[in-house]
Amino acid sequence: MPDTAERLDAADTLEEVQRIVRTTARSLLSAHGATLVLLDGDLCYYADEDSMSPLWKGQRFPAVNCISGWAMFNRKTVAIKDIRFDERIPQEAYRPTFVRSLVMAPILRPLAIGAIGCYWAVPHTASESETSALEALAAAAGDALERFPEGLPARGFLS
Repeated sequence: MPDTAERLDAADTLEEVQRIVRTTARSLLSAHGATLVLLDGDLCYYADEDSMSPLWKGQRFPAVNCISGWAMFNRKTVAIKDIRFDERIPQEAYRPTFVRSLVMAPILRPLAIGAIGCYWAVPHTASESETSALEALAAAAGDALERFPEGLPARGFLS
């Protein structure tokens, strides 16, 4: 993680921060996909992703109906072994994707500005070390994202 923090500190653009976050998250957790979500008013904006197949990059969903919004609103990381059996998951959005399991960590500065999610195509229980690694990345990402306020969406109702 120290190397990642240094790379984020040296990033010159918001796009570079997003690239570092998405690729690091996926690699750190050996996930099949990773996403960076930004809070945009009362919406979750899926700003970037690194995934084995397309997910939701560029799309916005109501934060109250979104697991990333749940993580931000509750100010805690959520891990779901099988998304088919969790009422917080909007099944219609996930059904066409490969996603079966996930972990989502909020980015808090101290108010919510986003979340980082990792996804697996098979049932997967996120370990304590995976969860801690994603939370550390979320903290470092928050520091880096705040250096580019002009590129961030409007802070939302969760802030």
